[in-house]
Amino acid sequence: MRRYGSAVLLLLVGGAVLRISLFSELYLRYVQPALRPYLVISGGLLMLLGSVAAVRGMRQREEEEEPEGEPEEEDPDEDHGHGHGDGHGHDHGHGGPRIAWLLTLPALALLLFPPPALGSYSASREEAQRAAQGVGTFSALPAGNPLDISVAQYSSRAIYDTGHSLKGRTLRMTGFVTHGSHGTWYVTRLLVTCCAADATISKVEIRGDEVDGAPQTDSWVTVTGVWLPKGKLGTDGAWPPVLKATTVTQVKEPADPYDKR
Repeated sequence: MRRYGSAVLLLLVGGAVLRISLFSELYLRYVQPALRPYLVISGGLLMLLGSVAAVRGMRQREEEEEPEGEPEEEDPDEDHGHGHGDGHGHDHGHGGPRIAWLLTLPALALLLFPPPALGSYSASREEAQRAAQGVGTFSALPAGNPLDISVAQYSSRAIYDTGHSLKGRTLRMTGFVTHGSHGTWYVTRLLVTCCAADATISKVEIRGDEVDGAPQTDSWVTVTGVWLPKGKLGTDGAWPPVLKATTVTQVKEPADPYDKR
């Protein structure tokens, strides 16, 4: 069985990559949509290499099992000590260490139990860093009432826009719930540039008399409301921005859990 170790590992990893990228949208938990073709190609190549390795292993086994002709008659007076010594060490070079099979565990985990998208734990570890150099006038928002806006877009305009483009608009955004101190809670979204390793946080504090309690941490909600100014633009006092909510609706986690600029 050892001769098939590399083939099994390649097939498992390739199958896991194809499962999350070709046969589902689970890859969006880890990378941007533009990287999907590369994942599909990589998974296909791993499956191809695994298949080739398996075929080679089968051929080697068949060659070893083929008879090599009639055995020669042994001389009863011949010393057999040397022959016994050769046979004793014959199988020592086959395969690799058994511990190498542990490499299959990460592949099986990805294949059977894909890790979830980053959530409140990752968001809590991202420090807020805001600079006044981003202050300026933003372009006008498109028409719509309510207007769907990403958490990142809302945060940028609330913190940096000297033109106050959010003023007087009814806005709607979707994200997962994180909690702060003294009952404060936020609609949060992680922004990914390339993959989950470079994720940064955007979050909006939710206030409002009509909001009935804070939803559970990591649950997904769609919130509708209006901008509530806070602090001086471009300073830490303006972060996190605030939305005065009129409605909060729990929703399912979207296929692509990460935010767009």
